[in-house]
Amino acid sequence: MTAEHAPRILYQVKQVELAVRGRLDAVVRPHGITVTQYTALTVLEQHPEMSSAQLARHAFVSAQAMEGIVRALEGAGLIERARDPQNRRRMTISLTPAGVALLAACRDDVDRIEGEAFASLSAQQRGQLGRWLQEARRALEQPAAPVD
Repeated sequence: MTAEHAPRILYQVKQVELAVRGRLDAVVRPHGITVTQYTALTVLEQHPEMSSAQLARHAFVSAQAMEGIVRALEGAGLIERARDPQNRRRMTISLTPAGVALLAACRDDVDRIEGEAFASLSAQQRGQLGRWLQEARRALEQPAAPVD
């Protein structure tokens, strides 16, 4: 395949995402959650006491979809909602001990998936890849340039 006809980087990123999603599904499904629910739990682990709208943005889903995810996770006892003491109209979401335990139960398998995906890269290359991906994300978070 010539460089002129090589797959676009965005296509390759999507292929990796789909492969990872399939592997993650096999890990989290036996725990009774979906990959999207797992993503929400990991976001809450890193950023406790988020609002549902904030969590939706960080988990890459719509606010409406997040409401269903929050209801399911709350019903499973993995998260809890509480009123924000600084803003009584705002509800915050946090992991419960069961949510923390579920993430711990998945961690080794998730680490293994990441290790397999990037086994051919050195630690330095992994760090560089992470930086490049962050730069691409930041660039795309900027307003799009007008099209003439």
